[in-house]
Amino acid sequence: MKSLLLAALFALTAQSSAALCADDRVTVMGAFGQARFAVDVADDNQERAQGLMNVEHMDTMSGMLFVYEEPQHATFWMRNTLIGLDMLFASPDGEIVAIHENAIPLDETVIDGGQGVKYVLEINGGLSGRLGIKTGDVLQHPSLGADAISPCE
Repeated sequence: MKSLLLAALFALTAQSSAALCADDRVTVMGAFGQARFAVDVADDNQERAQGLMNVEHMDTMSGMLFVYEEPQHATFWMRNTLIGLDMLFASPDGEIVAIHENAIPLDETVIDGGQGVKYVLEINGGLSGRLGIKTGDVLQHPSLGADAISPCE
């Protein structure tokens, strides 16, 4: 039921932003409005393992989108990651199900995003709070496919 309500809420926004869908962009939509991030996509094991390690700076509205083949229990750590990050964990339909704010650079503590995660968007630390991004908000990206709450068309 929640997914149906979200789909109705984002229908108009999705139609107008679907034209803006691109492999190097992720749009996050919610009650706050929408935010577009320039992203690198990590969609194979080697790219996901490297992630944002050894990156010294990331532009404000940039990030990395991790794409998994199947929903899974997603865990991360900050080994060799030099910048603070927010991690937005999303279900197969693009709904943000968990947010970890301000992951500490170089910390090896496991960050648990939970079960059923297919996408993780990493953005600069503290940015999700400043923008008002919350769980229940929605990601839009071509990799989410036609079954997404806010599909690219």
